[in-house]
Amino acid sequence: WERRVAVVSTVALNTASRGGRGDTARTIAVCAKVVGERHPMIWKALSWAFRSLIRWDRGAVYGFLEEHREQMSRQVIREVEHKLELGTKN
Repeated sequence: WERRVAVVSTVALNTASRGGRGDTARTIAVCAKVVGERHPMIWKALSWAFRSLIRWDRGAVYGFLEEHREQMSRQVIREVEHKLELGTKN
């Protein structure tokens, strides 16, 4: 749960309504520490963190997905790529 909370905490850095202005470096650093986790709650947190960062830095999100594709859950990849392509989660 502590790892999940750390990842979810990056959402506020990237959500304008919560005062965020985009913090690619911290978001990517935190997500990189849990990218290989195999717990569904971590997957959901990663997906949420990346989807919130897309508004500020699409390139960084896309690059992270490409670099860590083999380590990441298919669920995270699917949800984040969908947001990158269509602007929605589903």
